[in-house]
Amino acid sequence: MGQDVAKRQFTREDRALYRQKVRRCLDVFARMLSESRFDTERRSMGLEIELNLTGTDGDPAMVNEKVLRLIADPDFQTELAQFNIEINIAPQLLTGEVFRKLESEVRASLNHADDVANDAGADVVMIGILPTVRPEHLTEETFSANPRYALLNEQVFAARGEDISITIDGVERLSTSADTIAPEAACTSVQLHLQVDPETFDAHWNASQAIAGVQLAMGANSPFFFGKELWRETRIALFEQAADTRSDELKAQGVRPRVWFGERWITSIFDLFEENVRYFPSLLPVCDDEDPLAVLDRGDVPQLGELRLHNGTVYRWNRPVYDVVRGRPHLRVENRCLPAGPTVVDVLANAAFYYGLVKVLADADRPVWSQMSFAAAEENFHSGAQDGIAAKIYWPGIGEVPATELVLRHLLPLAHRGLEEWGVATADKDRLLGIIEGRCLREVNGASWQAATFHRFFDSCDRHDALREMTRSYVGHMHSNEPVHTWPTA
Repeated sequence: MGQDVAKRQFTREDRALYRQKVRRCLDVFARMLSESRFDTERRSMGLEIELNLTGTDGDPAMVNEKVLRLIADPDFQTELAQFNIEINIAPQLLTGEVFRKLESEVRASLNHADDVANDAGADVVMIGILPTVRPEHLTEETFSANPRYALLNEQVFAARGEDISITIDGVERLSTSADTIAPEAACTSVQLHLQVDPETFDAHWNASQAIAGVQLAMGANSPFFFGKELWRETRIALFEQAADTRSDELKAQGVRPRVWFGERWITSIFDLFEENVRYFPSLLPVCDDEDPLAVLDRGDVPQLGELRLHNGTVYRWNRPVYDVVRGRPHLRVENRCLPAGPTVVDVLANAAFYYGLVKVLADADRPVWSQMSFAAAEENFHSGAQDGIAAKIYWPGIGEVPATELVLRHLLPLAHRGLEEWGVATADKDRLLGIIEGRCLREVNGASWQAATFHRFFDSCDRHDALREMTRSYVGHMHSNEPVHTWPTA
């Protein structure tokens, strides 16, 4: 839900009108699909990175409003908590030296943001979950000032009717509860966008779902939360629970969760928007004045505001996106499962692996999703999150194998071919996919580095001091832009 929403109370009439508008938008969207009203594919990709702010001690720094005021750049925005910000990278054509250009632009932007944050007594950190975050950092008082966050919090708890229980069994066990959605703020991610034609959306979304577990295994970077060593990508389990609007009784009845992997392969983007409308009640029933049918009938492009807002409150790990840019509507797959960090080059290696692999799988004559069950893809997803680089992944024709073996022997060659088909420069392709290969050969990614380094420090100091020392060491290496699998562990 990227848009601003004014703080207000909602009535029964608001909800009834919103339901009508969302369904009207869905009907208009179906007609737009049938009439081919969309921009053709432009090989366009985009990137968003969520970031943390820390003090010199490595603890969260609640200064995002001051930092954003000093940055004075609309590409940087607030996120849920006062120690979060987000950078949005302008869309690029996925060809040529796009990754080299992105690396230069993102590093320059983040270095500038970090210099500005230093003036406010903070550092900018790319990491899935800040290891030093504690319960006192995640309260209603630490929400960012934008009223949409407090409003969303109110609506989630109105739907739940009770506190949120968070239980995660990993290397250690965490059992806690929360009376706000603030724990979501601990989860900072990278979102990869890919513009696609309506006719091929289903293939790209299905391919993205099929490889999500492998993405997590390669890119995990969130092993700690509230001082506990949990999953290698704890962000997945934490976000699934922290944003859950269901009571235990509704879970037992099979009501779908709002943070959702999904339950089936699709044949059209319409399947996903229709599921949103059919399964999920409104959280923010805000209506605008647009009559989407009238707009379409006069030959203009409807914004479909209610459909888009509703889509923004259903947190799929691969989300469908309808957007209007320069008066032309288009569709995107938004891949949301990866954590932020550890470095800019690691982020772009993850992106290159995703875009190359999705290209080949989406274009395959015999798609991978026709050879495996959706349940197997979901199991891979949670295996990759729980075990990271040590995960075992099921793949058709191969069976269950270590993720590193699957990537080295089968998926990396496909990713190379996909980037070649996109027209990505050979030197950039080889460098970035070489980073994925290096992680596999050394069996090191961000999560395994954090865990190993923490245990080195934990031998000589208490738990929280060890997490602080590890975080400070992480920040130093992050600025080097050297891939994480090359970092020393002490």
